[in-house]
Amino acid sequence: MSDVVSFSAALRARSRSAHSTSEHAGFMADLVSGAGTRDDYVALVAQHWFIYAALEEATERMRVDPVASVFLSDKLTRLPAIEADLDFLIGRDWRETVVPLPTTQAYVSRIRRVAATWPGGFVAHHYTRYLGDLSGGQFIGRLMKRRFGFDTNGIGFYLFGDIADPEEFKNVYREKLDAAPWDDAEKERVIDEVLVAYRFNTELFEDLARAKAAQTA
Repeated sequence: MSDVVSFSAALRARSRSAHSTSEHAGFMADLVSGAGTRDDYVALVAQHWFIYAALEEATERMRVDPVASVFLSDKLTRLPAIEADLDFLIGRDWRETVVPLPTTQAYVSRIRRVAATWPGGFVAHHYTRYLGDLSGGQFIGRLMKRRFGFDTNGIGFYLFGDIADPEEFKNVYREKLDAAPWDDAEKERVIDEVLVAYRFNTELFEDLARAKAAQTA
């Protein structure tokens, strides 16, 4: 008799290819490899602001949901750090200059829609963003620090000062996924929504590349 695969393990396995596609998208690959510029990094941070504003607004609404609230932690909150990063990277008037790209607008709309009607969908986006931030995001933060000479200013988004052990935090989060009271059909829906979230991330990198090309044309 074969071992039963946990939901969190199935979720990771089913989303591995989409995750890889997203992180190897041209814009992000350039940023990681050294071909990207400081301006590229700033452009990415600016789009993150719109995404996390929507996600953390939804988080506040989900605090009363009996299933979604289990996954919430103030230790994950990123919006104040993103805003401090933008203060440093652009200047105090950054709100007057940043504009959401088309994919960002669609991504934000999706987060708001599922958060209004579907707790499992909200958890899918919460999982995709925050566990990614605690995983590959840590590598990206260290890389940007070295490449652009930042100290903590400019990379605060990647610093989770209240989480002493990110691996343990992720393990506990996955245990909560396994304990969620979802039937098989709902688990499939959640996995599908995680794939949607990864697709938005990939398309955002493509949007950023197009915006950069338009500026340099």
